[in-house]
Amino acid sequence: MLLRTAPRAFLFMLLSCVALVFGGGMSAHAQNPTSAANPFWGSVTAQPVTGEPLKLSLDGAVERGLKNNLGLKEAENAQAILQGEKNEAMQLFLPTIALTGDTGYYMHDLAALGFGPKVIGEFAPFFPGGKVPAGLSLITRDDLTEGQLHYSEILFSGPVIHGWKAVGAAERSSYFAKMSARGEVVQQVATAYLRAVADESEVENAKALVAQAQVLEDHAHAAHQAGTAANLDELRARVELEAQQEALIAAQNQQAKDLILLKREIGVDPGQAVDLTDPAPYSELTEQTPEEVRALAYRNRQDYQSLRNQVVEYKAAHAVYRSERLPTLSFYSQYGTSTVNGAGTRGDFLAMGVLNFPIFREAKLRGDGDVAKAQMEAVNAQLDDLRGRIDEQVRAALLDVSANQQLVEVARSNVDLATRALSDETDRVNAGVDDNLPLVTAQAALATAESTLVEDLYQYNVSKIGLARAAGVLEQQYRVYLGR
Repeated sequence: MLLRTAPRAFLFMLLSCVALVFGGGMSAHAQNPTSAANPFWGSVTAQPVTGEPLKLSLDGAVERGLKNNLGLKEAENAQAILQGEKNEAMQLFLPTIALTGDTGYYMHDLAALGFGPKVIGEFAPFFPGGKVPAGLSLITRDDLTEGQLHYSEILFSGPVIHGWKAVGAAERSSYFAKMSARGEVVQQVATAYLRAVADESEVENAKALVAQAQVLEDHAHAAHQAGTAANLDELRARVELEAQQEALIAAQNQQAKDLILLKREIGVDPGQAVDLTDPAPYSELTEQTPEEVRALAYRNRQDYQSLRNQVVEYKAAHAVYRSERLPTLSFYSQYGTSTVNGAGTRGDFLAMGVLNFPIFREAKLRGDGDVAKAQMEAVNAQLDDLRGRIDEQVRAALLDVSANQQLVEVARSNVDLATRALSDETDRVNAGVDDNLPLVTAQAALATAESTLVEDLYQYNVSKIGLARAAGVLEQQYRVYLGR
């Protein structure tokens, strides 16, 4: 019975593997910063809070993320489960050997077993004197000790052979899914780190503007007290100072929240103080064509390789159902010994081959085959779509990199111009040529220009990370793309 049901059990195992690969897909691009919605926003906390600030570089953050990120842990666990399923499936190709033994005291009612007095009387010629002994009891008692060695093996089964291929493809698909998850971790952690670095620059700019506004307010107050400036000039300076203080508070709050998110992604306790040791990088990328990056992506994209193995998996699954029409050949043997009432050991042996022919299950077999064929065609369609999506992502990433690089150049020029304008206007105010209204306007323009530069530089670096991810080389080459 075990031999005949093994292929069906294998089919159930195969379908479980398929469900695990497809049902365990990651929501890689969810933007809700909670681990419940996107596991890549969560992690396993690796260390308690310490009194000293943690010195954290970009490489260190990525390394911690690859060790502790929740999304990657889930992908690794999914691969481990499939590896275990594959090992279980391997058993169907190997012999099964079992040793059993038992001993006990047994009492039998011969009459209940069909050996009543009339039946026993027919055995009279075999007794001494040709008569059944008068004292013969119909209740027998005996001690039985026995041991048995069982051997079974499936010699040929189409579902098992094709199912093994499907499980192997599922295991390879889960490996590439794990590698894709590693790339997702690098992208998420690097983006969060660069965001925190940008926040730090925003805070430093805000502090500088507060200090500058404070100097202007002090100067306007002194001039008003001396009677050389109107009260309106002092009010303008005070309004500008408080506006810059508000901007500083908002920047510090955003920095604290983004640092918490970064720490959650890499397994650092949210209460741990950290010092980011790497500044925002800037370097120009070597110009690449869409065709070059697309060819690179087809070789290196883990999600593409994962889906290709899923195509192999579903083709094998379809073959599993088709091969259920083939006969199944198995072998079973058994050797045992038994001792009754200590009267010596007797052995018995059994060896048999079982050939199972499916006669008529056409409706179910056709239904299973149609379902598997539909699933196979669906995965093929997904693979075709992914090829087009890779081309789309590569082209969009190249456009983003080019546009953001130009924005950085324009933003830098704008900061230089705003700095010169503020310097000139400060000189005019100090010389008494202008009141402080143009000076306040120039300060606001510089603040906007510096904030725009910080954001454009962040977006430029993020777009380069996105290009590396689209090409499938992010984990290996993120330093090259960021120019570190």
